[in-house]
Amino acid sequence: MTRQTGLWIDHKRAVILTLSDDCETLQVVESGMERHPSFRGAPRPRKPYSAQYQQGDDQLDRQFEGHLSKYYTKVLAYIQGVDTLYIFGPGEAKNELKRHIEHAGNHIHIESIESADKMTERQIAARVRHHFSPTT
Repeated sequence: MTRQTGLWIDHKRAVILTLSDDCETLQVVESGMERHPSFRGAPRPRKPYSAQYQQGDDQLDRQFEGHLSKYYTKVLAYIQGVDTLYIFGPGEAKNELKRHIEHAGNHIHIESIESADKMTERQIAARVRHHFSPTT
């Protein structure tokens, strides 16, 4: 039984469509995270020289990266055992996931990575079906 999987991903959610010989499965993984700038939204201090009590940008960036790493690990749990993976989506999340897969030592065959706009689940499913359909 072959399992071909299409994965649309951004920093907020991943939509995974797995096509096998007899069925297809759609799963959504939420990151539970807002956009990156929301981590930087700490209120301005009212007292002078109190900036030392606030988190610095580098600490917030590490926090963001740690959250993304957990999110990508959660996505990897859903795509274990697939034969072929097609990754697409807006922004950098697709390339970050590829690096995470390589770093984790997973032997998932990534067929292609493409840019794509925001899409509905139905549009994602149609694009994955079209990508894996045999050309005649």
